[in-house]
Amino acid sequence: MKHIKKIAKLTMIAGLSAVAAGALIACNDGGTRAEDMSQNAQQGAFVIIEEVAKGEYKIKEQFPSAETRVVLQQLDGTERVLTKAEMDALLKQEEAKIDNGTSKLTQENAQMSGGGLSLGEALLASAAGAIIGSWIGSKLFNNQNFANNQRGAFSNQSAYQRSMNSFNSQNARAGSSSRSGFFGGGSKAASSSSSSFGS
Repeated sequence: MKHIKKIAKLTMIAGLSAVAAGALIACNDGGTRAEDMSQNAQQGAFVIIEEVAKGEYKIKEQFPSAETRVVLQQLDGTERVLTKAEMDALLKQEEAKIDNGTSKLTQENAQMSGGGLSLGEALLASAAGAIIGSWIGSKLFNNQNFANNQRGAFSNQSAYQRSMNSFNSQNARAGSSSRSGFFGGGSKAASSSSSSFGS
């Protein structure tokens, strides 16, 4: 857990440094370059996925960061950072499941609150999935089931709410709608998921 906290702190510091740099540029450049900087400062996501049962996963925590990183906490207490190759492979598998209708994320009335998801499903439901797997976006465009099931991919409602608040705050600071909808919720959920994958 100390390892995760250290990574989280370093990621947040890197992000804050980039935002501060943007603010300094604003003083000298009429704000135009600062706006560009703020939009680019936090284009990633730091995500923690936990194994809640053998082969079942939930999103434990996530927030904006300067780069995308996914940490997997396993049942045996070990944790590791997923490689880009691993994430690409998982998202490819999930794309095939979406195509053949076996992904929990796109099924109507999927039972999400009890058991967990496959690792690929949890990854795809996270902000990291929206960023790394943006090429899957057209398959999820206006998919109401995905929008509804995304909330259930989190370990609890508090984790979902914290994620929503952190990404909405980041978007408000950036003044950008490029990923404004990832956690749109409510009646805007469908358009929010499509905007996040389409960005």
